[in-house]
Amino acid sequence: MCTNIFHYDPLVSTEYLYIHWPFCPYKCSFCPFIAFAGVDHFMAQYHKALCDEINFFAQHNNTKDTIKTIFIGGGTPSTYPDELLLDMSGTIRRTFNVASDAEFTIEVNPGTVRMEQLAIWKQAGINRLSIGVQSLNDKALHKLNRHQSAESVYFLLDQASKHFENISVDIMLGLPNVNKQDWSDLINKLVTWPIKHVSMYFLTVHENTMLYRGIVEGKVQLPLDDLVVDQYYWTTEKLKEAGVEQYEVSSFARPGFASVHNQAYWDRVPYRAFGVGGCSFDGVRRYQNEKNLLKYLKLVSSSCSAINFAEQLDSKQAWLEKLMLGMRRSKGVLLSDLTKYLTKAEVLRFNDQLNLLEKAQFLQIKDGSLHLTPKGLSVENEIVVQLSI
Repeated sequence: MCTNIFHYDPLVSTEYLYIHWPFCPYKCSFCPFIAFAGVDHFMAQYHKALCDEINFFAQHNNTKDTIKTIFIGGGTPSTYPDELLLDMSGTIRRTFNVASDAEFTIEVNPGTVRMEQLAIWKQAGINRLSIGVQSLNDKALHKLNRHQSAESVYFLLDQASKHFENISVDIMLGLPNVNKQDWSDLINKLVTWPIKHVSMYFLTVHENTMLYRGIVEGKVQLPLDDLVVDQYYWTTEKLKEAGVEQYEVSSFARPGFASVHNQAYWDRVPYRAFGVGGCSFDGVRRYQNEKNLLKYLKLVSSSCSAINFAEQLDSKQAWLEKLMLGMRRSKGVLLSDLTKYLTKAEVLRFNDQLNLLEKAQFLQIKDGSLHLTPKGLSVENEIVVQLSI
């Protein structure tokens, strides 16, 4: 008997799928995501629940749309057992109409990949790897409980490039114990790698993480904000010189290799996530699956919806989302898409703030679109707050 209020999933149409694999060999001290270490004995049971959740969704929803992207995130999806991953791919293809050229991404961490997996991933239809590099300073990473090495990065890149053309790497600005020279060495090496995409994130310190506790206790010191922002500017220029163009605050790609999946999020189109803690959007409402692993397994095994939270965005929330997500992108956001939701008085206040920020060179208005300047990209959150009306 289902005790949660979501007895069935909302009727949504989607072209974008996310699969969450929460298992990790270790938990990085800065990680805020739904990821579990030391519970690998649940992998097979969890995989079955994932497949059951997909089938449950198919019973209540339109699954005839052509799927354009599939993204397996985590956690550490490179720990997904081979035979189970192949079964997952088969379940998706039996349930959905997957485009022959669909972008199919898996996140992987150096040091967790067996070379024979690369061919198995190709067999499963995966055609894009997202590699979590973060830094090449082994000691700094180990202090953050991230057990990989620069050598494991080089080895993985060398082997993966023999199987995959579309490779992305994640790097992280602002990590403790990573100095300016460490960062410049990383970027100078990175521009020579056989990759098509770079995601560059600022370290965000989340409460209830080991890193947060270390900072509060004075055991960990973060680099100065001004230094991190300078490194961001310098890196965007280095990537541009190497032909890796910025298309979003944290995203850079060679021509034709921008992430299709991530752009769906920024476009606010419907997407569906499966797995513990998975977040979905139907164009109006946002949903999140149960975040507790055992509760998630129990819900799905009882043929109940795994969703335990839903929120319908009001017009103000939707407007703020459109502003925030639009300004993160290099192409900007159409002013007409923003002002059509505002009253005359709100338009006047909004324009006043735009003028102030434009004079301060944080943004520019060109061809009817609002764009952040390089100066504005690094303080995007603050600008959104200032523009909120």
